[in-house]
Amino acid sequence: MQFLAILNRDGGTLRTTDLAALSDFLTRTMEAAGHRIDVEIVRGREIVAALDRAVARDDVEVVLAGGGDGTISAAAAVLMDTDKALAILPAGTMNLFARGLGISLTLEQAIEGYAHGHVKAVDIATANGRPFIHQFSIGLHARMVQLRSRFEYGSRIGKIWASVRAAFAVLRHPPAIDIALDVGEAEIRTTTTGLGISNNLFGQGHLPFADTPDGGVLGIYVAGAANRLQLAWLFLAMTLGRWQETEIVEIHECETATLKILSPTRRYRCVIDGELAALEKETVLKIHPKALKVLVADVEATTTA
Repeated sequence: MQFLAILNRDGGTLRTTDLAALSDFLTRTMEAAGHRIDVEIVRGREIVAALDRAVARDDVEVVLAGGGDGTISAAAAVLMDTDKALAILPAGTMNLFARGLGISLTLEQAIEGYAHGHVKAVDIATANGRPFIHQFSIGLHARMVQLRSRFEYGSRIGKIWASVRAAFAVLRHPPAIDIALDVGEAEIRTTTTGLGISNNLFGQGHLPFADTPDGGVLGIYVAGAANRLQLAWLFLAMTLGRWQETEIVEIHECETATLKILSPTRRYRCVIDGELAALEKETVLKIHPKALKVLVADVEATTTA
């Protein structure tokens, strides 16, 4: 296959990685397996333009995107509904989409897996037409991301610690948003402290990512009114994958949902794949079954390689 690797030198752990050595390893590994590969190292501000050029190239079959979670989300958005596959070089903080695809979180092992990989089609979701591979959220998560952006951090561990500090700050003054949510033929009207809508249902017993990336549904997680102790348990349950044990969270699944914000919107933001965005008065969320091609490791081939 013809690969084009686009490495964001400003993204995630690649900021502190020897990209010349990584590019050399990437090239040697792919060529040894009979593939062809070009490597581009770009700045964060150049990533979208580089991805657009990749899609325009007729010879490219796989775009290998390396960087943080924002880079991977941007790559998936560009490659949605195309004949090109996305390969993820997981250099983000949580790498939740990569985890759901069973991709190794070690860069070298991920590359070796792609050398003996195969293409499969998985789902991608949209919020008012904007693609996302992991989650759209409002309330607790959005407020936490907003507060975290005020802290300085220069590493993955620093970002995790900033997230913990932001979470404690949110617990002191939790949000409360009046919403109407159409889920299939049902309408939910409630005051929520946090709402998450995911690209397929999260699995149990681990960080919040989908075990089945081609399940064809949105996961709907609605947190009702709660005290600080209940919210603290919610944050912990999210990390441990024990959603079902929290009394304040309603879980639904559907193919299309419409979220209407009944509270004034000027105070609120949403988070789409970890990035803050403007929250509109009404948001239509849809699952797009198997609209994204991804490259995953062939377990048998990598075991014998």
